[in-house]
Amino acid sequence: MTMTTELAEPTIPQDQSPIEVRRFTRNRKLIAGLTLGGAIVSFGLLGPIFCQDPSLVHDQGLTGPGAEHWLGTTQTGQDVLAQLAYGTRGSLAVGAIVGVLTLILSTFFGVVGAYAGGWVDDLFSLFTNVVLVIPGLPLVIVISSYVPDKSIWLVSLVLAITSWAGSARVLRGYTLSLRNRDYVLAARVAGEKRWRVLAVEILPNLIPLLASQVIFAVIFAILGEAGLSYLGLGASGSFTWGTMLYYAQNGLALRLGAWWWFVPPGLMLALFGAALSLINFSIDEVIDPRLRNRTRAARKSWRMSSEQLSKAKEATL
Repeated sequence: MTMTTELAEPTIPQDQSPIEVRRFTRNRKLIAGLTLGGAIVSFGLLGPIFCQDPSLVHDQGLTGPGAEHWLGTTQTGQDVLAQLAYGTRGSLAVGAIVGVLTLILSTFFGVVGAYAGGWVDDLFSLFTNVVLVIPGLPLVIVISSYVPDKSIWLVSLVLAITSWAGSARVLRGYTLSLRNRDYVLAARVAGEKRWRVLAVEILPNLIPLLASQVIFAVIFAILGEAGLSYLGLGASGSFTWGTMLYYAQNGLALRLGAWWWFVPPGLMLALFGAALSLINFSIDEVIDPRLRNRTRAARKSWRMSSEQLSKAKEATL
């Protein structure tokens, strides 16, 4: 998903016909993203129930996958599968917390400020621009380095503070265009209260965009937490994909050839990021149908090129 500050006139679906809904539910990218993401979420929720304590130390040391330990053990004899299950739950928790906080902050400063207008919009927009120009990753590193005992909530809060401004900027642009639509003006003339106009007439039209912004925030949060944990600045006393990579790097897993130690968390990061990206692309096609038309045109041109190539090969033979 691309986040731009210069926004064209948005194409936001109002009342989707059954054909549009059916087309959305049959989207291959959406189905693949939901299937892959749902499998990872299920593993994060149910895995810790069936796995042993990830901090439990065994006597066998660094061993590869086997019947007793499906993904092998670490240098200290800890089960990698158990760490992966608890790490999946920890990373998903960070993504969920940051996604919810980003949704609340971006909606308040972007949607409410733009709908209120006047000095409220100017003040909210100024504050959003100030937060937007602050470099996020260096700020997160500085805050994390000064706090000795960091919990998942603290890391998530810091990531949310540095990630909501971009979404608020995008939501503000869309809300400004919706505020002057005919149906919104008609609701005002009919005497509807301002909060009801916002909740009933504007927010429902922003649901696809809000979902897209939340998914983007979740991707940013999980990758950001993994980067911080890999640098040793993540949450203390908890397992995430980033902490698994940190311990594997400190244990010289790559040099020792212990692929079962660092490949699973890296693979989970890549797969979950790909799943959320596929879902995000599907939502983008709902927001802007022109993207769907461009995709179809690209597939058609690629198919024509393939046919021309096959004909050229037949001609040479």
